[in-house]
Amino acid sequence: MRPARRGDVDGLYRLAQAAGPGMTNLQPDHGLLRERLKASEAALLSDDFRARGAPMFLVVERLDADGGVADGALVATACIFSRIGVEWPFYSYRLTRQAQTHKALNKVVAHDVLMLANDFDGAAEVGGLFVDASARGAATGRLTARSRYLFLAEHRDWFGRQVISDMRGWQDETGASPVWEALGREFYDMDFAEADRMNAVLGNQFIADLSPKHPIYASLLPKAARQALGRPHDDGRRAMALLLEEGFRSEGYIDIFDGGPTLFANIDDLRAVRDSRCAAVTAIGEVRPGADRLVSAGAGAAFRCARGGVDVADDGGVTLDGALAQALRLEVGDTVRHVGF
Repeated sequence: MRPARRGDVDGLYRLAQAAGPGMTNLQPDHGLLRERLKASEAALLSDDFRARGAPMFLVVERLDADGGVADGALVATACIFSRIGVEWPFYSYRLTRQAQTHKALNKVVAHDVLMLANDFDGAAEVGGLFVDASARGAATGRLTARSRYLFLAEHRDWFGRQVISDMRGWQDETGASPVWEALGREFYDMDFAEADRMNAVLGNQFIADLSPKHPIYASLLPKAARQALGRPHDDGRRAMALLLEEGFRSEGYIDIFDGGPTLFANIDDLRAVRDSRCAAVTAIGEVRPGADRLVSAGAGAAFRCARGGVDVADDGGVTLDGALAQALRLEVGDTVRHVGF
């Protein structure tokens, strides 16, 4: 895993095509991707760009046996926003429960209600995670996800207290979003793909202008939409499990477009941030079997992260296996950050 560069535009475009609709931060548009990569490079260098909320793109690159870049090198991507809700408020629905009582009838009726909220303005966001089908089944998703948290730990002063993950919502076998069809289409008068693209290109001010201004009773929605509220896309179920394992929690926040779950956590409570340790590389060579850890080195544009064999000595120093050291371009005496994989 490394920060993306402008030369990665074609590789990202291929991933965007494979990802399909609903990945707001990964649109199959060369022009938009070039602008995103340009902003990403700037955000790695500039406090001002990070303060504006520019996303920093990370990519997973496949290496060959000699440590060089393999064919079809980009197999996964994800991004990190240092701050959301900067140019426009960040909108979510909060799914709450409201009960009403009639004593004479001895009756209590409870309803789920969708309330528009801006509770996460100023938080960081991890998103845009997608793994190509050719790399699934090899823990690539776990590498992609957890590398982001080592990046947060390494650049802790770039981020505030909280981080969210706004997950893609469930779609049926035709690719339609029941939540969008029940709500979004009615209020925004456009197809889901068009709204998703507008959000990616122009920002979400149109949400504030056109969204419903009053609570919405979920019981009035079609059954398919009710069942999809807070449900992740089938391709994102494993990603959601990893988020919960890492320390994110779900408390009823959902995406306003497709109803996908919005999870959040305190950055310092994330397992990879809390448990990671910095150490000096004291040796490079053979390590005991089964000693894989997630290791990062460098900062900013030079950040990189990989999984490999690591032995941790009693004094805190680490021995890296040769393949890991080669992938991360490390030598004895360099400093790394590591955590259990």
